[in-house]
Amino acid sequence: MSDISARTCRASDKDAEGCPTLPRLARLPINRCNLPADILGGLTYQRHPTPLQIDGVADLHKPLWALLDDIPGDSERAQRFADYMESHFRLKQPEDAGLAAGQSGRRARASYLRVVRGWAFDSESREAAVLKGWVESRFGLCPRHHGEPLREPGSGAWQRYVEMRAQGLRGTNALESQLDLLYAYTQYELARQFPQRTHLRLYRGVNRLAEHETIQDHRQGEKVLLLNNINSFSRSRERAGEFGDDLLAVDVPLPKLAFFSQLLPDMLRGEDEYVVIGGLYRVRLARF
Repeated sequence: MSDISARTCRASDKDAEGCPTLPRLARLPINRCNLPADILGGLTYQRHPTPLQIDGVADLHKPLWALLDDIPGDSERAQRFADYMESHFRLKQPEDAGLAAGQSGRRARASYLRVVRGWAFDSESREAAVLKGWVESRFGLCPRHHGEPLREPGSGAWQRYVEMRAQGLRGTNALESQLDLLYAYTQYELARQFPQRTHLRLYRGVNRLAEHETIQDHRQGEKVLLLNNINSFSRSRERAGEFGDDLLAVDVPLPKLAFFSQLLPDMLRGEDEYVVIGGLYRVRLARF
């Protein structure tokens, strides 16, 4: 069972609206975006989201946004973005980024696309550890699971996660900065494709729901869960239902979408996969 439950949610663990707050062990005191982790990871933010911006990214890449603004088609924008990433980060010429001759091996070729595809293949992989570490650094939300539960910094499980993250970043070229720009582009595209939307209804199939970190149980079929700091969802309930015995339906704020399958050609295998930044979420059990 979860080590955090409705029985341990004291009055001091609730915000002004009576909602449970993000547990301290699930967040950092600082991050690199415009809202602290306890706000962006909480239930009030799920209901009333505002844009999230990673420090410095929008200003640093102003020429990219100006270029994309003049392109009406999303497929052409995607190609221009991929070209910009390749050029800005020298993805095909790692030696131009300062790598010594003879070092341009597999790690030097690691890129945002390899991280995304590694995550899609195995959410407990080295690439997934990099992605979870990026969320931890940028948004201040600590991972809750990587191969095994992560409950306390410094524990053996935590050290194994940190080692995998370090291995994934070693010898790469500004890999977390590449993920920063991927997130910024995701938010740019969501604003253009869904100009009137604040949320998307997404679904996730899960097994052993009782083992998930349940903060509150409400009326039948509704819960407050503390999710891992990054998670895969689907816009298709039928597709999501293939991955678990229980089906969760969640209204996800657009700013908490890290990337999604239609963003770039062949980026993710799943046609309807949406990768969601975690924290507290009010979820409903959906019927298959």
